Formats: sequence, structure tokens, C-alpha cells
Amino acid sequence: MKIMLRRSEGILSVYVPKKDLEEPVTEQEKETLWGGTITMANGWVLELPEMPADTKLPITVEARRLSGD
Repeated sequence: MKIMLRRSEGILSVYVPKKDLEEPVTEQEKETLWGGTITMANGWVLELPEMPADTKLPITVEARRLSGD
């Protein structure tokens, strides 16, 4: 699914356009973010693609949903 990642006031959040849903990230597997999983406040776990550690935000990427309602 396409998602947009952005950081506002130090808080990383995810926007899912097809669901018109924006949630903060509560947990991330890797410090560099890319190639690991993130957990959103609503419980969704998303797997992010491999990208360079210095990739600038905001960015739209293709993520895979692993779990959540």
C-alpha cells in the first residue's frame, strides 16, 4: 500500500491516502527506519522498503501491512 511518511515537530507519522488515515509511529524496528517495521498508534505494523539512511522526509513509499485491524 502507498503511504506517506513525515516528521512534524519531531514526531514521525504515517498517512494512508486510501483510508484517509493519519497516525503517529509508536515503535520502529530500526534506528534508520528503512528496511524494518514500524508500528502505528492504531496497532498496524508496516514493513518499509530498503532505502538509504539519509532519505529525506516527507516521502511516499510502498509499504506492506503485516498486522493490525
